[in-house]
Formats: sequence, structure tokens, C-alpha cells
Amino acid sequence: MRQFEGRQLLVATHNAGKLAEMRALLAPFGVAVMGAAEAGLAEPEETEDSFAGNARIKARAAVAATGLPALSDDSGICVDALDGAPGVHTADWAETGEGRDFGMAMARTWRELEARGAPDPRRAQFRCTLVLMWPDGHDEIVEGVLPGRVVWPPRGVHGHGYDPIFMPDGHDMTLGEMTAEQKNRLSHRARAVAALIEGCFA
Repeated sequence: MRQFEGRQLLVATHNAGKLAEMRALLAPFGVAVMGAAEAGLAEPEETEDSFAGNARIKARAAVAATGLPALSDDSGICVDALDGAPGVHTADWAETGEGRDFGMAMARTWRELEARGAPDPRRAQFRCTLVLMWPDGHDEIVEGVLPGRVVWPPRGVHGHGYDPIFMPDGHDMTLGEMTAEQKNRLSHRARAVAALIEGCFA
């Protein structure tokens, strides 16, 4: 994998939590991180049917707009008995036209599992794909996967998205019941970032 030699990196996200996480993780390598909002970037339309494809759209748009190397991610939950749905449409399932309602999205997920009569355990994975792109168009792609199962009813008030109905393998708590520190040690994003750092920054 290509080593990252630069001192400035644009993280193509408008999510303040993701940005803070990346900033902290990359600080030991002397990399100054800027977010998409700070750079005045709009969010490009995600039109691909894969996490890697959508992450690449975001990275390419950020590089083109700023001339800086860019890091982007696309992530979601893939439920086995729903043929991998919602997958790249994870956020879409929560869209209401007036913001996102993940309570509605979690209820839809469970409703569809019930309609299919899916047996227990209802296996699922959280997936995170990161794309690091340089101004010359070269990119490196890494993925982090957190396997587990979907449970009901939702449990816990921490985290975000589908965390309250996802129980990682080897644990008896949902991500929604874990502290940020607990979750960040094992999350799909943490695993993807670890692979990226090992390949491009270490």
C-alpha cells in the first residue's frame, strides 16, 4: 500500500463525531485533519451500489474541490436474512424528509425480518469502507467488519443509528448499551482505521 507522506488530509465528512475520531487517530502521525464543512464542501450524491463505490465518490469530489488528499468512508448494516439490506441504503431507511429517524429504520428492519420468518440468531454485520485518495487519483481501500446479530427490542441509549439493535459477537450488550470507549475499541470503523493506519501511516 502507498505510504501517506503528506501533512494535511481532508476528511470528507460533515459528521463532527467522525471528524473528531479521525483527528485523534491521525494526530500521532503529524497529520493535520480538515473536515468537509470547514472546506465548504457540499455532500455529493451517492449513486453507487457498494460501500467502496460511494466512498470513492466522496473522496474524488473532495480531492477535485480542494487539491488535497482526502479520506472518506461509507458504512452501514447488512442483515443476512434481508439479503444484505439495508446495506448501502442504511441511512436511506431512516430518511423522513425532515431528518433521519433511526427508530423508524430499526422498526422496519425488525418488521421485515418477522415478515420473512427469519430464524434466530438473526445474523448481521456492520461494515465500514475507507477510501484514501491522493490528488494524482491513486487510492487505497480498506474495510472493517463487525459481525453480530440483530436483537429486539432496542437496548441502550448510546451510539447512533442501528446501534441499539446490534449485538456484536462475543458480547451480551448491544452497541447502544456500550460506552463510546467500549464501542470504539471494537467497531467496524475502528477496524477499518486500524487497517488504514497499518497500511498507509505506520
